[in-house]
Amino acid sequence: MKARNINGTSGHTCHCSSWLKHWEKFSGVTAGMCVEKTCTEKAVVGAHVQKEGVLDQSWYILPLCSAHNNKKGEVIELYNNPPFVSANVSV
Repeated sequence: MKARNINGTSGHTCHCSSWLKHWEKFSGVTAGMCVEKTCTEKAVVGAHVQKEGVLDQSWYILPLCSAHNNKKGEVIELYNNPPFVSANVSV
């Protein structure tokens, strides 16, 4: 599975104290490592992404390290099919 890191989403907020906490709350998983396939760094942010290669244009949250979060607009290959958590805070 692949995802595209979305540009220009820093102004969006949720009530979970952080997007990483939002991902943990709604995925039921504690964030550990960055979910990029080859990365060995700790996940420190909940990054806004879109699924790559599908018609779904919804925004999702995935745990990424700082380096992969800063690769805006790039496609990243994911390790072990992590849960995509909706970034829609009204659900």
